[in-house]
Amino acid sequence: MDGLNAPPPFERALRRDRLLVALSLAGVVGLAWLYLWHAAVSMHGGDHAAMSMDMPASEPATIALTFVMWVVMMAGMMLPSAAPTILLYAAMARKHAQQGTPFASAGIFVAGYLVVWTGFSLLAALLQAVLQHAALLTPMMSSASRGLDAALLLAAGVYQLTPLKEACLSKCRDPVQFFMIHWRPGAAGAFRMGLRHGTYCVGCCWVLMLLLFALGVMNLAWVALVAAFVLVEKLLPAGRVTSRLAGAALIVVGLGVLEP
Repeated sequence: MDGLNAPPPFERALRRDRLLVALSLAGVVGLAWLYLWHAAVSMHGGDHAAMSMDMPASEPATIALTFVMWVVMMAGMMLPSAAPTILLYAAMARKHAQQGTPFASAGIFVAGYLVVWTGFSLLAALLQAVLQHAALLTPMMSSASRGLDAALLLAAGVYQLTPLKEACLSKCRDPVQFFMIHWRPGAAGAFRMGLRHGTYCVGCCWVLMLLLFALGVMNLAWVALVAAFVLVEKLLPAGRVTSRLAGAALIVVGLGVLEP
Protein backbone atom coordinates (compact mmCIF):
# COMPACT_ATOMS: atom_id res chain seq x y z
CA MET A 1 0.00 0.00 0.00
CA ASP A 2 2.87 2.38 0.74
CA GLY A 3 4.13 1.88 -2.78
CA LEU A 4 0.71 2.78 -4.19
CA ASN A 5 0.66 6.02 -2.18
CA ALA A 6 4.21 7.03 -3.10
CA PRO A 7 4.55 10.09 -5.39
CA PRO A 8 5.42 9.35 -9.03
CA PRO A 9 9.08 9.60 -10.10
CA PHE A 10 8.51 13.00 -11.73
CA GLU A 11 7.18 14.53 -8.51
CA ARG A 12 10.04 13.00 -6.50
CA ALA A 13 12.56 14.45 -8.96
CA LEU A 14 10.86 17.84 -8.81
CA ARG A 15 10.97 17.91 -5.03
CA ARG A 16 14.61 16.83 -5.06
CA ASP A 17 15.51 19.57 -7.55
CA ARG A 18 13.78 22.24 -5.49
CA LEU A 19 15.48 21.04 -2.33
CA LEU A 20 18.90 21.06 -3.96
CA VAL A 21 18.32 24.55 -5.37
CA ALA A 22 17.10 25.85 -2.00
CA LEU A 23 20.08 24.36 -0.17
CA SER A 24 22.48 25.75 -2.78
CA LEU A 25 20.99 29.24 -2.47
CA ALA A 26 21.15 29.04 1.32
CA GLY A 27 24.80 28.01 1.10
CA VAL A 28 25.73 30.87 -1.23
CA VAL A 29 23.88 33.42 0.89
CA GLY A 30 25.44 32.04 4.07
CA LEU A 31 28.96 32.24 2.62
CA ALA A 32 28.31 35.77 1.38
CA TRP A 33 27.25 36.97 4.82
CA LEU A 34 30.19 35.16 6.41
CA TYR A 35 32.54 37.03 4.05
CA LEU A 36 30.84 40.35 4.86
CA TRP A 37 31.06 39.68 8.58
CA HIS A 38 34.77 38.84 8.29
CA ALA A 39 35.40 41.97 6.19
CA ALA A 40 33.54 44.16 8.70
CA VAL A 41 35.46 42.69 11.63
CA SER A 42 38.73 43.15 9.74
CA MET A 43 37.98 46.79 9.04
CA HIS A 44 37.10 47.54 12.65
CA GLY A 45 40.11 45.56 13.83
CA GLY A 46 42.49 47.51 11.58
CA ASP A 47 44.33 44.51 10.11
CA HIS A 48 46.01 44.35 6.72
CA ALA A 49 42.73 43.77 4.82
CA ALA A 50 41.30 46.89 6.37
CA MET A 51 44.45 48.89 5.74
CA SER A 52 44.10 48.17 2.02
CA MET A 53 40.93 50.25 2.07
CA ASP A 54 43.07 53.26 3.05
CA MET A 55 45.03 53.03 -0.18
CA PRO A 56 44.33 55.72 -2.80
CA ALA A 57 40.80 55.28 -4.09
CA SER A 58 41.95 55.26 -7.70
CA GLU A 59 44.38 52.35 -7.18
CA PRO A 60 43.29 49.34 -9.27
CA ALA A 61 43.82 47.04 -6.30
CA THR A 62 41.51 49.15 -4.13
CA ILE A 63 38.83 49.25 -6.81
CA ALA A 64 39.16 45.49 -7.32
CA LEU A 65 38.73 44.78 -3.59
CA THR A 66 35.77 47.14 -3.46
CA PHE A 67 34.24 45.48 -6.52
CA VAL A 68 34.54 42.01 -4.97
CA MET A 69 32.97 43.29 -1.76
CA TRP A 70 29.98 44.74 -3.66
CA VAL A 71 29.51 41.55 -5.71
CA VAL A 72 29.42 39.41 -2.57
CA MET A 73 27.20 41.89 -0.76
CA MET A 74 24.69 42.01 -3.62
CA ALA A 75 24.54 38.21 -3.73
CA GLY A 76 23.95 38.01 0.01
CA MET A 77 21.31 40.75 -0.04
CA MET A 78 19.39 39.94 -3.23
CA LEU A 79 19.35 36.14 -3.60
CA PRO A 80 16.95 35.61 -0.65
CA SER A 81 14.28 37.81 -2.25
CA ALA A 82 14.90 36.16 -5.63
CA ALA A 83 14.65 32.64 -4.18
CA PRO A 84 10.92 32.13 -4.95
CA THR A 85 11.50 33.06 -8.59
CA ILE A 86 14.53 30.76 -8.81
CA LEU A 87 12.64 27.86 -7.24
CA LEU A 88 9.70 28.45 -9.59
CA TYR A 89 12.10 28.39 -12.53
CA ALA A 90 13.52 25.05 -11.32
CA ALA A 91 10.00 23.58 -11.15
CA MET A 92 8.97 24.93 -14.55
CA ALA A 93 12.20 23.83 -16.21
CA ARG A 94 11.70 20.28 -14.92
CA LYS A 95 8.11 20.23 -16.22
CA HIS A 96 9.20 21.51 -19.61
CA ALA A 97 11.91 18.85 -19.69
CA GLN A 98 9.26 16.18 -19.16
CA GLN A 99 7.55 17.51 -22.29
CA GLY A 100 10.70 17.18 -24.36
CA THR A 101 11.99 20.77 -24.08
CA PRO A 102 15.76 21.09 -23.52
CA PHE A 103 16.44 21.28 -19.77
CA ALA A 104 18.63 24.02 -18.27
CA SER A 105 19.54 23.99 -14.59
CA ALA A 106 18.55 26.74 -12.20
CA GLY A 107 22.24 27.57 -11.88
CA ILE A 108 22.21 29.02 -15.40
CA PHE A 109 19.23 31.23 -14.56
CA VAL A 110 20.98 32.37 -11.36
CA ALA A 111 24.17 33.08 -13.32
CA GLY A 112 22.28 35.44 -15.63
CA TYR A 113 20.67 37.10 -12.62
CA LEU A 114 24.02 37.62 -10.89
CA VAL A 115 25.69 38.95 -14.04
CA VAL A 116 23.38 41.96 -13.91
CA TRP A 117 24.14 42.58 -10.25
CA THR A 118 27.84 42.16 -11.00
CA GLY A 119 27.53 44.99 -13.51
CA PHE A 120 25.81 47.09 -10.87
CA SER A 121 28.59 46.20 -8.41
CA LEU A 122 31.21 47.49 -10.83
CA LEU A 123 29.41 50.82 -11.14
CA ALA A 124 28.99 51.00 -7.36
CA ALA A 125 32.70 50.31 -6.83
CA LEU A 126 33.64 53.05 -9.30
CA LEU A 127 31.21 55.46 -7.62
CA GLN A 128 32.71 54.59 -4.26
CA ALA A 129 36.17 55.38 -5.61
CA VAL A 130 34.93 58.77 -6.82
CA LEU A 131 33.31 59.54 -3.46
CA GLN A 132 36.44 58.50 -1.57
CA HIS A 133 38.63 60.61 -3.85
CA ALA A 134 36.35 63.59 -3.14
CA ALA A 135 36.63 62.93 0.63
CA LEU A 136 32.87 62.32 0.84
CA LEU A 137 33.30 58.94 2.53
CA THR A 138 34.94 58.07 5.83
CA PRO A 139 37.58 55.30 6.05
CA MET A 140 34.74 53.06 7.29
CA MET A 141 32.91 53.65 3.99
CA SER A 142 30.05 55.78 5.27
CA SER A 143 29.09 59.28 4.20
CA ALA A 144 31.16 62.17 5.55
CA SER A 145 28.84 64.75 4.01
CA ARG A 146 25.47 65.91 5.25
CA GLY A 147 24.61 67.00 1.74
CA LEU A 148 25.40 63.54 0.38
CA ASP A 149 23.24 61.96 3.09
CA ALA A 150 20.32 64.20 2.19
CA ALA A 151 20.73 63.63 -1.54
CA LEU A 152 20.79 59.84 -1.14
CA LEU A 153 17.81 59.79 1.21
CA LEU A 154 15.74 62.07 -1.02
CA ALA A 155 16.70 60.17 -4.18
CA ALA A 156 15.76 56.85 -2.59
CA GLY A 157 12.49 58.25 -1.26
CA VAL A 158 11.42 59.85 -4.53
CA TYR A 159 12.35 56.77 -6.57
CA GLN A 160 10.17 54.59 -4.33
CA LEU A 161 7.17 56.58 -5.59
CA THR A 162 7.96 56.55 -9.32
CA PRO A 163 6.15 54.48 -12.00
CA LEU A 164 9.47 52.86 -12.96
CA LYS A 165 9.90 51.53 -9.42
CA GLU A 166 6.34 50.21 -9.45
CA ALA A 167 6.80 48.56 -12.85
CA CYS A 168 10.01 46.78 -11.81
CA LEU A 169 8.60 45.81 -8.41
CA SER A 170 5.52 44.27 -10.04
CA LYS A 171 7.76 41.99 -12.14
CA CYS A 172 9.65 40.90 -9.04
CA ARG A 173 6.45 40.26 -7.08
CA ASP A 174 4.80 38.11 -9.78
CA PRO A 175 7.27 35.50 -11.06
CA VAL A 176 4.48 33.43 -12.63
CA GLN A 177 3.54 36.28 -14.94
CA PHE A 178 7.22 36.97 -15.61
CA PHE A 179 7.80 33.42 -16.85
CA MET A 180 4.55 33.34 -18.83
CA ILE A 181 5.73 36.38 -20.79
CA HIS A 182 9.47 35.80 -21.00
CA TRP A 183 9.92 32.01 -21.00
CA ARG A 184 12.66 30.79 -23.34
CA PRO A 185 13.82 27.16 -23.61
CA GLY A 186 17.32 25.80 -23.18
CA ALA A 187 20.47 27.09 -21.53
CA ALA A 188 20.59 30.29 -23.59
CA GLY A 189 16.96 30.96 -22.74
CA ALA A 190 17.57 30.38 -19.03
CA PHE A 191 20.52 32.77 -19.05
CA ARG A 192 18.52 35.43 -20.91
CA MET A 193 15.63 35.09 -18.47
CA GLY A 194 18.09 35.44 -15.59
CA LEU A 195 19.47 38.59 -17.20
CA ARG A 196 16.00 40.01 -17.68
CA HIS A 197 14.85 39.23 -14.17
CA GLY A 198 18.10 40.64 -12.77
CA THR A 199 17.50 43.82 -14.77
CA TYR A 200 14.03 44.22 -13.24
CA CYS A 201 15.52 43.55 -9.83
CA VAL A 202 18.23 46.19 -10.27
CA GLY A 203 15.59 48.58 -11.56
CA CYS A 204 13.61 47.96 -8.40
CA CYS A 205 16.41 48.26 -5.84
CA TRP A 206 19.42 50.18 -7.20
CA VAL A 207 18.74 53.39 -5.27
CA LEU A 208 18.19 51.44 -2.07
CA MET A 209 21.61 49.86 -2.57
CA LEU A 210 23.24 53.26 -3.08
CA LEU A 211 21.59 54.36 0.16
CA LEU A 212 24.23 52.22 1.87
CA PHE A 213 26.72 55.02 1.22
CA ALA A 214 24.73 57.10 3.71
CA LEU A 215 24.05 54.26 6.15
CA GLY A 216 27.49 52.64 5.99
CA VAL A 217 28.55 50.18 3.32
CA MET A 218 30.10 47.84 5.88
CA ASN A 219 27.60 48.48 8.68
CA LEU A 220 26.09 44.99 8.66
CA ALA A 221 23.09 46.02 10.76
CA TRP A 222 22.02 48.52 8.09
CA VAL A 223 22.92 46.12 5.28
CA ALA A 224 20.72 43.45 6.88
CA LEU A 225 17.90 45.97 7.40
CA VAL A 226 17.94 47.04 3.74
CA ALA A 227 18.01 43.38 2.66
CA ALA A 228 15.04 42.64 4.95
CA PHE A 229 13.11 45.59 3.51
CA VAL A 230 13.73 44.35 -0.03
CA LEU A 231 12.44 40.94 1.05
CA VAL A 232 9.28 42.51 2.50
CA GLU A 233 8.43 44.69 -0.48
CA LYS A 234 8.99 41.86 -2.95
CA LEU A 235 7.39 38.93 -1.16
CA LEU A 236 4.81 40.02 1.42
CA PRO A 237 1.20 40.95 0.54
CA ALA A 238 1.64 44.48 1.91
CA GLY A 239 4.88 44.98 0.02
CA ARG A 240 3.59 47.70 -2.31
CA VAL A 241 2.16 49.72 0.57
CA THR A 242 5.34 49.23 2.57
CA SER A 243 7.38 50.44 -0.39
CA ARG A 244 5.39 53.66 -0.71
CA LEU A 245 5.37 54.33 3.03
CA ALA A 246 9.12 53.85 3.10
CA GLY A 247 9.48 56.29 0.22
CA ALA A 248 7.52 58.96 2.08
CA ALA A 249 9.54 58.32 5.26
CA LEU A 250 12.85 58.61 3.40
CA ILE A 251 11.78 61.96 1.92
CA VAL A 252 10.85 63.28 5.36
CA VAL A 253 14.16 62.13 6.86
CA GLY A 254 16.09 63.55 3.90
CA LEU A 255 14.42 66.94 4.31
CA GLY A 256 15.21 66.78 8.01
CA VAL A 257 18.89 66.17 7.30
CA LEU A 258 18.91 69.25 5.07
CA GLU A 259 17.77 71.51 7.89
CA PRO A 260 20.60 73.42 9.60
